[in-house]
Amino acid sequence: MRRWQRTSPTSSCGDWRACELAKAGDLRGGAIGSRGPPGRRTGGVVVLRISAVDRVSVATLLSRYGLELVLIAPEELIPGSYWGDSEAGLKADWLYARLDTPVHSVLHEASHYICMTPERRAGLDRDAGGDDLEESAVCYLQVLLADQIPNVGRERLCADMDEWGYSFRLGSTRAWFDNDAADARQWLLEHTVIDASGALTGRLR
Repeated sequence: MRRWQRTSPTSSCGDWRACELAKAGDLRGGAIGSRGPPGRRTGGVVVLRISAVDRVSVATLLSRYGLELVLIAPEELIPGSYWGDSEAGLKADWLYARLDTPVHSVLHEASHYICMTPERRAGLDRDAGGDDLEESAVCYLQVLLADQIPNVGRERLCADMDEWGYSFRLGSTRAWFDNDAADARQWLLEHTVIDASGALTGRLR
């Protein structure tokens, strides 16, 4: 097990999944319709894994929020993973991943960590809790975080999310992000995760 050293300790956060929201179909304000099981494929895109990106940049990004990236050996079970398989996990202020963990999974769990209440962080182990609107904000935030990682960016992350099985009312992650996510942006603004220009503040909820 390898740990990336934290550079700026803060607090910690959580892990909840969009498919928990898929009960009624058309959710308010562009929230998620469904989030498929790990590894679901819709066609064509080779999803970016942690092995293919600058892991120091990922660890540095997470450390800004007090979250420590812990790399697990190949084939080991990932602690705190909601879905299991190669998906990232959260436990306390550690985000666990393997080299075959998708980048979108790491950023989704990091976004749960950022968006979670301090009370839920205190007992964090796998399940973040939260409501529909918070989940929508989490998905929006993970796209913003992708812009902070070299050679990833929002366009690639949106394609990976579509390929993995995230499902949005407008038919794609990018269409939702650009045209149907005003409620998610407002939530992030009200909780000081972004500023009025839409830029990341580096703050936890």
